[in-house]
Amino acid sequence: MPAIAFSPPHFETEILPPMHRDDESGYASGSSSETSIPDVFFTKPHLRFLNRQLQNLEPQDILRWCITTLPGLFQTTAFGLTGLVTLDMLSKMKIPRPQQVDVMFLDTLHHFSETLAVVDRVRDRYPLVNIHVYKPAGISNSEQFAQQYGERLWETNDQLYDWAAKVEPAQRAYRELQVNAILTGRRRSQGGKRGDLDIVEIDEAGLIKINPLANWSFQQVQDYIRANNVPYNDLLDQGYRSVGDWHSTQPVQAGEDERAGRWKGQQKTECGIHNPRSKFAQFLRQQELKKQEEALEKALQSGMKIESS
Repeated sequence: MPAIAFSPPHFETEILPPMHRDDESGYASGSSSETSIPDVFFTKPHLRFLNRQLQNLEPQDILRWCITTLPGLFQTTAFGLTGLVTLDMLSKMKIPRPQQVDVMFLDTLHHFSETLAVVDRVRDRYPLVNIHVYKPAGISNSEQFAQQYGERLWETNDQLYDWAAKVEPAQRAYRELQVNAILTGRRRSQGGKRGDLDIVEIDEAGLIKINPLANWSFQQVQDYIRANNVPYNDLLDQGYRSVGDWHSTQPVQAGEDERAGRWKGQQKTECGIHNPRSKFAQFLRQQELKKQEEALEKALQSGMKIESS
């Protein structure tokens, strides 16, 4: 099998450097005193091979592969139907404690009350699951968020909103929890950019993303929820299919795509955490330049007033 190495993940096609071997056995192992064993590693051919193989497996088999293969594995979810199916499947696998998959929830402070209610029901139903909640940095409620960023930031500067409410908390979680790989709830049938999802992806920062239910339809997800009595968001009984923040989510009309109710009327299909990180790095640089220009202009205007007086 091609070489794999982790922490932080790399995505390369170069040949790995020679490893130091134990003197007696000639092999390196996890208990080896040598420090030159490579990090977890996928070559491009290996990644293509894995996706071909995993494509034909059931979600439970994909999850078993993840648990036995990927250290630093977490589930990230806003407790939509697909994430709840994944969580329920994991709960039925009787995974030993060290290998159990913890959950990351990004509380944007703008979720529906129904979403927060299902989080409480999930805690009751799955008491062994650790749920790590991350909020915007230094902020605990929506009033504080508005005080820091202004009212209705999602309308005045949607990229800054995505960064402050979702992207920065996610990146902070990855660092603090030492996340190498995440399970997502994305599926091809959700349409948009998700139409050609692979089972395993690697983002530009090396984070491994696994989409275990990529092949499933909304109907399959819904059938599983009903058959297994999985708690779910009450909004799904009110015409919603994909639920995000209250200000950017609407019910879906008959015949519309599953995510048609998200950012309705906008040229937007993703909230930010699944967009390239370089996009936000560039955005933050632009924001900083804008601040510097505004400060310079203010200083110049102040200087001109002093001279004229």
